[in-house]
Amino acid sequence: MTGKQRQKQKLLYLMKLFWEETDEDHPLTMEEIIRRLAAQGIDCERRSVYDDIRLLQDFGLDILGEKRKNYVYYLGGRDFELAELKLLVDTVSAARFITGKKSQQLIKKLSALTSRHLAGQLKRQVYVSGRVKAFNEGIYYNVDAIHRGINENRQVSFKYFDYDMGKNQVLRRQGHRYQVSPYLLCWDNENYYMVAYHRRYERLAHFRVDKMTEIQLEEERRQPLGENIDPAAYCQSVFGMFSGEESRVKVRFAAELVGVVIDRFGKEVSITREDEDWFVASIKVTVSPVFFSWLIQFGARAEILEPAEVRQQMKSLLKEALEKY
Repeated sequence: MTGKQRQKQKLLYLMKLFWEETDEDHPLTMEEIIRRLAAQGIDCERRSVYDDIRLLQDFGLDILGEKRKNYVYYLGGRDFELAELKLLVDTVSAARFITGKKSQQLIKKLSALTSRHLAGQLKRQVYVSGRVKAFNEGIYYNVDAIHRGINENRQVSFKYFDYDMGKNQVLRRQGHRYQVSPYLLCWDNENYYMVAYHRRYERLAHFRVDKMTEIQLEEERRQPLGENIDPAAYCQSVFGMFSGEESRVKVRFAAELVGVVIDRFGKEVSITREDEDWFVASIKVTVSPVFFSWLIQFGARAEILEPAEVRQQMKSLLKEALEKY
């Protein structure tokens, strides 16, 4: 590249310099700026740099100048504050459905949103007890295809797999494709799920995104949902995305568990106070082993009151478990 060509790129190099090298704790003097540009083969006078800084400020860059020991310049406000980037990095690191490789790639991209000095604070590992990362590197493309299906009102098809005792992937239905109408992506129990209308069963169903493969968009339009079908309510009622019969269940909880119930079912949950120590919650849930397991963790501080058949199911489950010991 000739010196003349580099001169034409001076404004770009200057913008890159402020973005990558400066922040409030790492400003540059005018002499340092001129030296950095000279290292790129760009010779310039102080006055021309002043003009370029004003142009960048007019363009929208928050370049600040202030008197310290010397007069210095740095990039102030950015699209993301450091605390926000730390939160995003922590989330990416902890997310189970993002593979380890993809997590590192995302964190590297997030680090490019601040100066190289502050980016060092983002290079930290978040450890979560029992955390196992997903293995499917194609999850990004799956999510993108599902979003496209939702936005373009189209059905999607895919193959779905489980693991056998040898830890090998085994396709369900002998490898035949599923074809459904996607309506929602849901993050539950540290996994990403697609909630879709399944024409075969004429109801909503859910599929783990990291267990989907060979996903593609179909030309067929999505099947419309009936007025009584709500994908968002479906996500809230299904514990651990484990299928089962939906039922309205009344549960007596110890008073100190009111926050736990609200966290799980939202502030709209129906709660009736019995006395100072107990309350009854009326909750709409998918009755499944995962729901019972959720209740069991509270021990004697939670009791299913009705319906009678759900209460009996819990009793039978506890009896079978006790017989193992």
